[in-house]
Amino acid sequence: MFDIKWIRANAELFDSSLKRRGQPPASADLIALDDARKAKVTAMNEAQEKRNALSKQIGQAKAAGDNARAESIMAEVGALKSAVQEFEEAERTLTDELNTKLSFLPNLLHPEVPDGTSENENVTIRTHLEPKTFSFKPKEHYEIGETLGLMDFEAAARIAGSRFVVLRGQMARLERALGQFMLDLHTREHGFTEVSAPLLVRSEALFGTGQLPKFSEEAFETTDGRWLIPTSEVSLTNLVREQILSGEDLPLRFTSLTPCFRSEAGSAGRDTRGMLRQHQFAKVEMVVVTTPDRSEEEQHHMLGCAEAVLRKLEIPYRVVALCSGDMGASMQRTYDIEAWLPGQNAYREISSVSMAGDFQARRMNTRYRNGEGKLDFVHTLNGSGIAVGRALIALVENYQNEDGSVTIPEALRPFMGGLERIG
Repeated sequence: MFDIKWIRANAELFDSSLKRRGQPPASADLIALDDARKAKVTAMNEAQEKRNALSKQIGQAKAAGDNARAESIMAEVGALKSAVQEFEEAERTLTDELNTKLSFLPNLLHPEVPDGTSENENVTIRTHLEPKTFSFKPKEHYEIGETLGLMDFEAAARIAGSRFVVLRGQMARLERALGQFMLDLHTREHGFTEVSAPLLVRSEALFGTGQLPKFSEEAFETTDGRWLIPTSEVSLTNLVREQILSGEDLPLRFTSLTPCFRSEAGSAGRDTRGMLRQHQFAKVEMVVVTTPDRSEEEQHHMLGCAEAVLRKLEIPYRVVALCSGDMGASMQRTYDIEAWLPGQNAYREISSVSMAGDFQARRMNTRYRNGEGKLDFVHTLNGSGIAVGRALIALVENYQNEDGSVTIPEALRPFMGGLERIG
C-alpha cells in the first residue's frame, strides 16, 4: 500500500508503473483528493482555534455584566462547534475514500520486469533437462490416474461438485510423499522453519498480503467473516503483522504444507479436466521477511529452493520472468517455474516466486529496527515450494510407462516405503 506522501514526491514514477501494467495514471486524482482532505483539516483547525478564543470571551462578558454580548458569543461558539463537526466528518469521509483507493493500487514494478500485456510476452530465463521422448503417445495425468483407479473425479463431484478430486491408495500416498519430501528439503537444506498456522484467517490478514479488497471473489468467505486461505502465504506473512522486528533477526524464513482454497473466479472453461485448476489443493509455501538490502538476494535464493525440488525429481522445467501485464498486483517482480507436461505437450506453471518489497509490510504495519536504531518497513517475499498437486501431475506424466504404470523417482522412494512403481 502506498504512502500518499511518496506518490506526491514520485508522481511520474508511480504513473509510469501503472502504465506498464496497462492502467491509467492515478497520481493527479489521488493528490487532488488528499488536497481536499488537507483543506478540511485546515478549516477544522481554524474553526476550532476561533471557537476556543471566543469561549474565553464569554466569561469576560458575563463578568462585565454584558449578558447580551455573552449570549451573542455563545451563539457564535455553537455555530463554530457545528462547523468543526462538519469539517471533521468531511475529513473522515475523504480519508476513507483516499485509503480505499490506495488499497486497490498495485505494487510498483521492479525496473527489470519486462514489458508486455499477457503471458505470451513472458521471458524465458533458463531451462533444465530436455523433455523425454516416449516410444508411445503419452497420456494426460487424469487418464493415467483414472485407468489405475487411483484418481476419482466422479466421486469428488458427488461430494463437492466440480474441480475436486479423490485420490486413493498409492496415489494418495504419493501426494503425501511429495509434500513431506518438499518440507524436509526446505527445512534441512534451505534454512526454512516449518510452521503449522491457521487455515482460517481474518479479513485483516488477507488485506495485509493484498488479496483484499480487490480479489475477494477469488477466495472463500465463511459465515462468521473469516476466510479460507488461498495460499499459506497469508498465514505465514501475517506472522509478523503489527510487529517491530530486530534487524539482527532477519531474514526470517518460513515454510508450510497446507491445503489451499480458491474459487477460481473467472476461469470458467479453463483446465476443466484433471487436477490443474481446482478449488482445493495442497501446496508447500515459502515466505521470507528480510531487510530491503537483501530482498533481491532472497528472491534468487527462494527460486533456487523451488528449482531444487524439480531437479531432485528430475522433471524438465523452465524459468520465466513475468512481464508487466501478467504480474500479480501485490508483487514487484515474479519468476514462474513451468514444468513440462508430456500429456499436454506444454510447459505449465508449477511455482511462482515473488518479491513484494515493502508493499505488504505497509499494509501489515511490520517494521524493523536497523543498526542505527531507526525504524523502517521490512520487505516480504513468497514462493511456491512447490504446488503439490501440480508436482503430482508432472510426476505422473513424466514417469508414465506404456503399460499404464508410473515409476517412482528415486528421491521419493524413501517416502514411499521403497516402492518403485505404481500400478
